[in-house]
Amino acid sequence: MSATSQPARRLTIGLTGGIGSGKSRVADLLAEWGASVIDTDVIAHRLTAPGGAAMAAIEQAFGPRARRADGALDRDWMREQVFADPSARARLEAILHPLIGQHAEQDAAAATGCYVVFVVPLLIESGRWVQRVDRVCVIDCDPDTQIARVQSRSGLTISTIQRIMAAQVARATRLAAAHDVILNDGATLPDELRARAKTLHEQWCVLAASTLTSAPASMPRGA
Repeated sequence: MSATSQPARRLTIGLTGGIGSGKSRVADLLAEWGASVIDTDVIAHRLTAPGGAAMAAIEQAFGPRARRADGALDRDWMREQVFADPSARARLEAILHPLIGQHAEQDAAAATGCYVVFVVPLLIESGRWVQRVDRVCVIDCDPDTQIARVQSRSGLTISTIQRIMAAQVARATRLAAAHDVILNDGATLPDELRARAKTLHEQWCVLAASTLTSAPASMPRGA
């Protein structure tokens, strides 16, 4: 490699959506079709598992109550703290976000897929992630469907789910930031979701193949 050449950079997609929107299902489909998927929630779970790289700093910041008996983060307890106290949320994010970003970049550097998908629930809220990716794809869903899905899979109360949703940006704000949107509302059948995701996947593959690796990717918003 010459001194003036730059390393190859794959097309990057930021995949986001509100809780219960179906981000994980779409990410699984994209991975099935050959994309490299990097899920920041998966990284966060890894960092807060027993012996995880974030646990020492979390316990120092929040005390031993933050850790379960097995050494992992007590997520239920921590959820209550961050919803009750914005400063607690800020302290937790100050610990986790730099580590998540570091691990995500490492995973991206090792990626071999046709393009890279970063699954980031708070992509719009963070600001930094919007600047990191070439395109933002929003999985869109109406609030009632979000609540029903989360209840069925997690057993959380409606009030807890609503608090989580309230901590995320408004649906309209998320959609305004999107280059691409995949509708996954209550009327969407599994085959319809698959077809919508496949259409975008094929567009992204074409874009990834035609984009100069040293320049930002460009495709019309909503193409």
